[in-house]
Amino acid sequence: MEHHPNKYMGKYRITSTRLQTWDYGSNAPYFVTICTHNRVCCFGNITAETPNRGVSANPTNQLSPIGQLARQFWLDIPNHFPFVKLGESVVMPNHVHGIVMIDKPDGGNGGDAINRVSKQKTSTPGGITGQHNPMLYENLSRVMRWYKGRVSFECKKIAPHFAWQSRFHDHIIRNDDSFERITRYIINNPKNWRGDIFHSGDDETR
Repeated sequence: MEHHPNKYMGKYRITSTRLQTWDYGSNAPYFVTICTHNRVCCFGNITAETPNRGVSANPTNQLSPIGQLARQFWLDIPNHFPFVKLGESVVMPNHVHGIVMIDKPDGGNGGDAINRVSKQKTSTPGGITGQHNPMLYENLSRVMRWYKGRVSFECKKIAPHFAWQSRFHDHIIRNDDSFERITRYIINNPKNWRGDIFHSGDDETR
């Protein structure tokens, strides 16, 4: 699937620094990375074409059957979460990179509005349905829990020992330059695999 980052650049204006209190249900693009447990390379291999015994300039990402499932369910995310749009993404041998855009009509403030109304009518956040109100949980974590769970369920049918790393890494994309830079990074990830932090074992993310 071809993505067009220019379609979304300039739409989001994130000027605040990263805060622990950031609402991950707010409209914004997020750069997400999910790793396999112990970074086991089970999603496939980066193969190099070496014509004339030269160094490959066009490495190819060859996905395994479970790598294909990881790709399939990533692209399926908007079908389960209408408030999500996807930017560029790539399934690497032991991790998945992707841009997830929360794009709610109300700007992502629906949860706050629910809580304000709830305090006027009931002591239970979320109104009549309480904490079970789905609008309170339309956020990045919910999307990633669904994705990791769906992939795990299907992958274990093929590879019973498959597992994800317990957490995922995220970065709020705050401006157009960052969006474009991260998009290029994702596209070029297979070509740069040998120097990737997830290949070398030097994890610089939280």
